[in-house]
Amino acid sequence: MSEQAELRRAGPLPRDWALPVVNATNEAWFTSGALAVQECASCGVLQHPPEEVCHACGGMSFGARVVAPAGVVHSYTVVHHSVNPRLDGSVPYAVVLVSLDDAPDLRVVGNLLDVPVEEVAIGMPVVATWEQLTGEDGAVVLLPQWQRARRGASDGERQ
Repeated sequence: MSEQAELRRAGPLPRDWALPVVNATNEAWFTSGALAVQECASCGVLQHPPEEVCHACGGMSFGARVVAPAGVVHSYTVVHHSVNPRLDGSVPYAVVLVSLDDAPDLRVVGNLLDVPVEEVAIGMPVVATWEQLTGEDGAVVLLPQWQRARRGASDGERQ
């Protein structure tokens, strides 16, 4: 896991919630503990979510580029109604669409943790944190989540 990553063990999702299927295309995203976005080996374009074909050139060979785990809320929604009884204890919660500082054209979706829903705002600085979840097969997934960025000594500095 990256030195910048903070590992969380609790979030809005129940511990027995279905986990994403990890495969060769998304493995870096779900197991590295870093924001490892997909980078086309042919043209260098970054894309998220990870896919099998480059959106820019049609290339099919990729690497991963780790970007800073920071961004701003581009958009959000507040979930007030649980669509599954296992989420009853989690509502209301905010799901955010984050524009990454190191790749502003990329958008990443995730839960916003530890922020009252009435305080969520477009433009709010956020940082990534990872929730460690273990599947029934013992596979570990590090699920990226978001939390409000704490301000440092100087204006705009994130911790």
